[in-house]
Amino acid sequence: MENTIKKKSYEFAIRIVKAYKFLSSEQKEFVLSKQVLRSGTSVGALVRESEHAESKADFIHKMSIALKEANETEYWLLLLHDTDYLDKKSFESIVSDCQEIIRILISIIKTSKKK
Repeated sequence: MENTIKKKSYEFAIRIVKAYKFLSSEQKEFVLSKQVLRSGTSVGALVRESEHAESKADFIHKMSIALKEANETEYWLLLLHDTDYLDKKSFESIVSDCQEIIRILISIIKTSKKK
């Protein structure tokens, strides 16, 4: 499961960086796009950090923060869509990736707490 989240969160970060480039260069939107860039790329960074967690509690903590960041990213994506910076097709594609990451993180956290 961790390899899946590592791969998906990294690919998601790449999509977020590309979305940021589009939003800042084409749409001239700098505030919301910077927020989505920060939260969207930190998901994968936290997943990577969790690989070297000092304990199970530390691992769960890092994954929980990654989940919060993914949830925040979904918020910024919704806001960018609802303010017409992201078109429906782009939004639906990237937000569905975000929601998948959220589901995977929830599953990892629940499983880790049971062990």
